[in-house]
Amino acid sequence: MIRQRPLSPHLQIYKPQLTSILSILHRTTGVTLSMGSIILVLWIIALTLGEETYAMFSIIVNHWFSNLVLLGFTFGLFYHLSNGIRHLFWDAGYGYDLRVAYMSGSAVIVSSLFFTAVTWLIIFYK
Repeated sequence: MIRQRPLSPHLQIYKPQLTSILSILHRTTGVTLSMGSIILVLWIIALTLGEETYAMFSIIVNHWFSNLVLLGFTFGLFYHLSNGIRHLFWDAGYGYDLRVAYMSGSAVIVSSLFFTAVTWLIIFYK
């Protein structure tokens, strides 16, 4: 009897690596930013509809869950930007060495967290 084996590698066999996780996160943040831009459109619409509508929008946006969503949106924005810059270097032919790829991946994560924290500190202290 012949055993049926998978024809290609799958997630049950391979351990996730930093580069694969960052690639998946880059795609996820791209989709999230596309959907999150609806919030920006709603903000502009609320501004154009007058003071009462904007006050209602502000109440919704100032809720703790909305702040959590905006925090995730901010992180996604900075992550996607940082990783996009990393990809531009790859397009130019730099950073293909595995050690450099892991260093730049770590730099993307650190810079994304740093810029997200700085942005939210500015928001709360202004």
